[in-house]
Amino acid sequence: MSLVRPLAAVLTACAILAGCASTPTAPIVNSATSAVPPVTDANPSATPAPGTPKAVRPLKIGLALGGGAARGFAHIGVIKALEARGIHPDLVVGTSAGSVVGALYASGLNGFELNRLAVTMDEASISDWAMPFRSRGMLRGEALQSYVNKVLKGRAIEQMAKPLGIVATDLQSGQPILFRRGNTGMAVRASSSVPTVFEPVRIGNRDYVDGGLVAPVPAEYARQMGADFVIAVDISANPATQATQGQFDILLQTFSIMGQSIKQYELEKNADVVIRPALNAMGAADFQSRNQAILAGEEAVSRLWPQIQHKIAEAQAPGAQGTQASR
Repeated sequence: MSLVRPLAAVLTACAILAGCASTPTAPIVNSATSAVPPVTDANPSATPAPGTPKAVRPLKIGLALGGGAARGFAHIGVIKALEARGIHPDLVVGTSAGSVVGALYASGLNGFELNRLAVTMDEASISDWAMPFRSRGMLRGEALQSYVNKVLKGRAIEQMAKPLGIVATDLQSGQPILFRRGNTGMAVRASSSVPTVFEPVRIGNRDYVDGGLVAPVPAEYARQMGADFVIAVDISANPATQATQGQFDILLQTFSIMGQSIKQYELEKNADVVIRPALNAMGAADFQSRNQAILAGEEAVSRLWPQIQHKIAEAQAPGAQGTQASR
C-alpha cells in the first residue's frame, strides 16, 4: 500500500501558518495597547445604588488547538459549534495540526468557511517527496508552506485578523518556540514537521520540528498571549486504543506516549475548559474521515456546553478576572 495517503494526511492535518520566531519567554508586546487614563466622576457626591453589580470587561478568550495529525479536522467542528453558541475566541495558538486550523481561523475564516475548505482540500498538492540520499525526512514540507501561504494570500502572522501563535520545537536545544511574526507558511511547516516524516525547517541558524514534542496542547501559550480564559482542544490519541502495526503507527504512538504527562500538567495548570472530541476510532492518518472528525468536534462542544457556560459565567463574575489571569 502506498505511503502517500497516510503521509499526506499528516501534511493536511498540519497545514497553514508560519513566521519568524520569538521565544515564549519574550512574548510580543502589542504596541497598540496603551494605558487608559483615569475617569473623573462628573458628580462626586453621587454614590452607586445598593446592590448595583460592578461592571467587568469582557473576557479575552484564547483557543489552544493541539496536535493529532488527521484528527485535526475536529478543530473545525469545535470552532463551528462555539461560534453557533456565540463564542468567538479573541486569539488562537496552535501546535502541529492545530497550527493549520489555527492559522486559517486567525486569518478571518469562520467555522463554515473552514468546513468548506476542508472538504475541498487536496492532500496531493502539499506532498513533496525528498531524495532519500540527502534527506532528513521523507517529505521536504516546502509544498505545505507554499499551500498555506497561497490560501492566506501571503499574509504574515502579525497581519492576521486575530492574534496568532504557532508552537514548534528547537531541534538543537529541545526548547519550545512561539512564532508570533513572519512567514505564516514557514511557521506552520515548522510546527508540523514530524521528525523523520518531514525534514526539519531551517529558520535563521536554527532547525525546528513538530511542536507536539514540547506542547501537545498549547494552553500555556494562549495564557501567555494574554487570554483571561483558555479553551483547549485535545485531539490526541489514547495510546491504549491505537494500532501499532506499521512504522508510521509506531511513530505516532511514540508521540502520544511522550506527550501524556506534558499535556496533563499543562492543561491542569492553564486551561479553563478542555474539549476532547471522541476520536478513538479514527487513525491519525485517516484523511478520508475528515467529515466524521468535524462532526465529533461539534458533538464534543454540545456535550460540554453547560460546563462551558458555567465556567465562563464564573470567570466574568466581579473579582474573578484577576484570578484567571494569574493561573
